[in-house]
Amino acid sequence: MHRLSSLLLALTLCIAPVSQAEDLKAVAASLDGYRFEFACKDPMPENPKPGADGISARATNDPATNDKFTDVRKFGGEPGKRYKVTLRVRGVVEPMMYKDGQQVGEYFYIGGAPNNATYNIYQLTVSSPAQHFFFNRQDKVGHKIFTIDYTATIEVEGGATLTLHGNGQNGHMITNFAKLVVPEVAPAPQPFNGQFIQLNVLDVAEVK
Repeated sequence: MHRLSSLLLALTLCIAPVSQAEDLKAVAASLDGYRFEFACKDPMPENPKPGADGISARATNDPATNDKFTDVRKFGGEPGKRYKVTLRVRGVVEPMMYKDGQQVGEYFYIGGAPNNATYNIYQLTVSSPAQHFFFNRQDKVGHKIFTIDYTATIEVEGGATLTLHGNGQNGHMITNFAKLVVPEVAPAPQPFNGQFIQLNVLDVAEVK
């Protein structure tokens, strides 16, 4: 009987950390799988012209609202507790410059502001601790398209508001003229007709 109890205790110790990790990951469910999308209005041609731009399917005739979208979500967890969230950031994007913030790696940018008036902005704002992030940072803009696949870690307080904002700024975008595909991200193996970024939560840990 003593031997059986010891075995059950050992199994519990092995399983508990995994279960706890999965429970923590669930507090970031509102972010997991989120997609910023800028689809092209026109069908993708058979042989796209290199560097071609196109009209955004989100474009309107009103310059004040043209090519913008905002989604507001609630982060889980307990108010007063802070969590480190590790995101995997994948997509097909055009370059954008940002300033007065902190560059982390090649593409991720913390704080600051946009530094160009015509290229696509991909932004996540966290209400607490108050901070915002950009996902397609480059040293210069231009008529190019590229894939991204990297991880970034942010801090979020339980119950915080998450604002996910995309802004094409001028109703146009650099098309996916190279027909780039991000493996294992829809619509793979087909190329997306436009640009997108998908966020997936890899890990959540409570900040002690």
